[in-house]
Amino acid sequence: MDLSDYLRILRRNWMLIVASTMLGLLVAGATSALSKPKYTAQAELFVAIQGTGSIQELQQGNTFSQARVQSYVKTVDSPVVLQPAIDSLGLSISAEELATRVKATTDANTVLIGISAVDNSSVQAAAIAQAVADSLIRAVDNLEKPKTGGSSPVSLSVITPAKAPSYPSAPNTRLNILLGLFLGLGAGLAASMLRATLDNRIRGESDLRRVTDAPLLGGISFDQDATKKPLLTQAAPQSPRAESFRQLRTNLQFANVSGRAKSVLVTSSVPTEGKSTTATNLAIALAQAGQSVCLVDADLRRPMINEYLGLDRSAGLTTALVGVADLNDLLQPWGDDSLYVLASGQIPPNPSELLGSPEMRHLIDRLEHAFDVVVIDAPPLLPVTDAAVLSQHVGGVVLVVGCQRLRQQDLEKSLGALEMVGSNVLGVVLNRLPAKGPDAYSYGYYSHDDSSSPRSSVDALSTSSRLSQPFDSDHRAVNVAVGPHLEERPASIFPGERIDRT
Repeated sequence: MDLSDYLRILRRNWMLIVASTMLGLLVAGATSALSKPKYTAQAELFVAIQGTGSIQELQQGNTFSQARVQSYVKTVDSPVVLQPAIDSLGLSISAEELATRVKATTDANTVLIGISAVDNSSVQAAAIAQAVADSLIRAVDNLEKPKTGGSSPVSLSVITPAKAPSYPSAPNTRLNILLGLFLGLGAGLAASMLRATLDNRIRGESDLRRVTDAPLLGGISFDQDATKKPLLTQAAPQSPRAESFRQLRTNLQFANVSGRAKSVLVTSSVPTEGKSTTATNLAIALAQAGQSVCLVDADLRRPMINEYLGLDRSAGLTTALVGVADLNDLLQPWGDDSLYVLASGQIPPNPSELLGSPEMRHLIDRLEHAFDVVVIDAPPLLPVTDAAVLSQHVGGVVLVVGCQRLRQQDLEKSLGALEMVGSNVLGVVLNRLPAKGPDAYSYGYYSHDDSSSPRSSVDALSTSSRLSQPFDSDHRAVNVAVGPHLEERPASIFPGERIDRT
């Protein structure tokens, strides 16, 4: 990963990092507030060697005292020193307990001994430090006294008496808060990296590129209102959602610059990725650009287009495939543009067989001859084989990827299934993208309606490829004008003779 990947991880997990940091500060503050204050008092002793005072004796005495200081420091923890201090203060603790609260230190090449004591009371801490210092002086005097009698050659004296401290030595609130800050921040960063390593869901274009190099046709931001108003016509013309579908329409035209893919299959890897809404709104956007469009609901397991458009699905695709009714009677016009819808019809027990039948291929061919674009909504790829079978009959496939829902391995399986049957994958659409953040998708410089949006290239392509006249059952042109600005299209898109399915 490069620097941009790390920055993207931080932006994705900024809430986790902030929460972890705040938790660290809270724990540090609570620990400091709930801890009892402790005071530390210190007394300092000087070790001297008694002699005549000559230079040679002073040098020898200084070397001797430095060598003995370390032994005196270790003696402080012994009962020989601590028990007399306990008795003098009347403490109700043992020498072992007092040893945990008393500490003796010395600096190298010096004859100074520091004795510190810790207690919940500042006065008691000073009293303990002073009592231990006095007890050490007496203990060293007894230990160093010659057995033959006489005074000890070593003399310890107090140079800094212990005083009651004004401020507690613990807890150190400032230090605790700093430690809590850095520990919380470090934990948040570690959790973010671990989450990024374990989470293999597709969240944006960067994750998509780890799986495939297929063209990204567009990105559709997540809109809470889209659950109640899923259609493009229900959104404001200048809204990012409306602009995203116009951008998808434009990119799809350039992905199909040769014009061979007149039928486009829209599918996804798993359910609830938004393929049906994408197919419906893509068809609406293409019709708004002046093209004649047929939207086919080929999801024969869970049809949704009729619910979005408010149409009847009792008769539709399955009705035409089994020959119960003619296609002319099944196409339903929708909206003010040249958009016709072929609903799913009754749900059959054998969807895969119907979608892979010669009748289905023949139906698609007839629709391609009559319309500029045929948009087909197909079932997801992974649960069933319907979409893979149907993809062999269409000009191109658009794969919808639901961000935050689909895992990378599932996308790999879907692309592998399409590649196995030789499908022409035109590109990928990222759906449910966040509106802001590192994974937001940019819609370009324009955010106004179609009347002034940069779609001239789309209109030119659609005008040059649009069939201005439908065809009858023998593929002969019929003098019926197509387009919202010409005379109204008759009720049957295939006038005259009915379509011969054979």
